[in-house]
Amino acid sequence: LSRVVYEDEGLVVVNKPSGIAVHGGSGVAYGLIEGMRAATGKKYLELIHRIDRDTSGLVMISKKRSTLKTLQDLLREHKIQKTYAAIAKGQVSLDQQLINQPLLRYELANGERRVCVSKDGKESKTQWKVEERFMHATLVYASPLSGRTHQIRVHGLSIGHPLVGDDKYGHETAYRGPKARRLCLHAMKLEIPGYPVIEAPLPEDMQSLVAQLRAQKADKPTS
Repeated sequence: LSRVVYEDEGLVVVNKPSGIAVHGGSGVAYGLIEGMRAATGKKYLELIHRIDRDTSGLVMISKKRSTLKTLQDLLREHKIQKTYAAIAKGQVSLDQQLINQPLLRYELANGERRVCVSKDGKESKTQWKVEERFMHATLVYASPLSGRTHQIRVHGLSIGHPLVGDDKYGHETAYRGPKARRLCLHAMKLEIPGYPVIEAPLPEDMQSLVAQLRAQKADKPTS
């Protein structure tokens, strides 16, 4: 299990690849948690939280009930800080901003879950920090201060900067940069009280996209 980035007696943190669901269901027979149980032979492994199937990066899994409860309590109290790397379409103008837009979950006719900004939604806040700007996109570090479904993706869309490679939100927004084969969102850092900082570097596909975006920036005519 080369994707385990942290492990102790109660917690294991896995760097999940994009395209793998965290658990089976909704058309997926087998997810990360089922795979972990099969690979380790451990009876008790439970997801502490979840990330989208298309999102890569850090997922916390508990090996003990007490750890599950402790960390879920910390999540509920917003004491675990999560940082995501996201590649957003266009040039995000503000270096830092707090996106504060209530989010409402709804279902499409086919049962698929979607989220939109709505005054009837639940309070949702995401801190956005620009890491690097390119001609057609921006590398952003996003920290959700609430744990809503698709939060970073919909908040990006709400300020006119949906994520590159997102086929659900803002895919009609123009983008002239290199194409991405997947949603450019990666759970890169977890700061949990009482634990070392846990990090997962940007995966190769996102790194190569960033390199291509940088190259475009260099090609700009100097007039």
